[in-house]
Amino acid sequence: MVSIVIDRTAARAREGHNHRHEHVSAPARNGSSEPLTMPPVSVNGVSISRKDIAAETQNFPAVNPGAAWYAATRALVIRQLLMQEASRLGMTAEPQRDADGRVETEEDALLRALVEREVETPKADDEMLVRFYENNRKRFVTPPLYEADHILIAARREDGAAFGEARERAASLAAVLAEQPERFAALARDCSDCPSREVGGSLGQISPVETTSEFEAALAGLTPGEISAPVETRYGVHLIRLVRRIEGRRLPFEAVRDRIARYLEEHVLRQATAQYISLLIGRADIRGIALEGATTPLVQ
Repeated sequence: MVSIVIDRTAARAREGHNHRHEHVSAPARNGSSEPLTMPPVSVNGVSISRKDIAAETQNFPAVNPGAAWYAATRALVIRQLLMQEASRLGMTAEPQRDADGRVETEEDALLRALVEREVETPKADDEMLVRFYENNRKRFVTPPLYEADHILIAARREDGAAFGEARERAASLAAVLAEQPERFAALARDCSDCPSREVGGSLGQISPVETTSEFEAALAGLTPGEISAPVETRYGVHLIRLVRRIEGRRLPFEAVRDRIARYLEEHVLRQATAQYISLLIGRADIRGIALEGATTPLVQ
């Protein structure tokens, strides 16, 4: 199922384009407390109400009301342009049902059908897929595995006093381990609040997705045998010893071929759809907001 995705960002229109628009500036987007000036907005003579724009702004979180107004108005203008083009071509809606049983609205179905009909995208051949694979090798590597031990002094961040005590205890243990690193397993058994204390703090082999971001960053910075400084996470304060790092392996092309094909297809479709919308903007009479459009299909 192809869907139209309207970019929900407050993109600034650039000057110097050549098409029939009334170039009314968007309301101030610099956080000013001055009242917003909301000029009437229309697309080829069809008005977009201020009520609809106000409702649409909830889909565009922004730093100030002016930015939200501009982004919401842009989205509604593009949607109106597409609906007008579908009507001009005499298209009818045939809503589809997705894998979860949800049915498209008639409007969404019409926009999907318009893009499927009007936006042509080339299919990537094997040569292109292999080239992308070779040029993006780091994307197709399994994550590393770490064999590690740790000592956890448990505390919740929201409990300031308890977390302060955990910091102090971890700092004391770190000082001991700086002089006697061989005592790590014994201190883990005596002091750690993690069940891994029963095996000297051993976590076995873990991948980055199994840890917190702070824990992962500490592991990535250690060399085998090295013990970290105290590491704070939402669970408390840790001392981490890296035993071994197992580097990720490169996935074979055959294992990722379909993933690459899907990515390139979606990427090309987004670009082609943006170009198509730009052409519609270039031909339209849009008033109340300045949008950049194109007058030829050769959009760079």
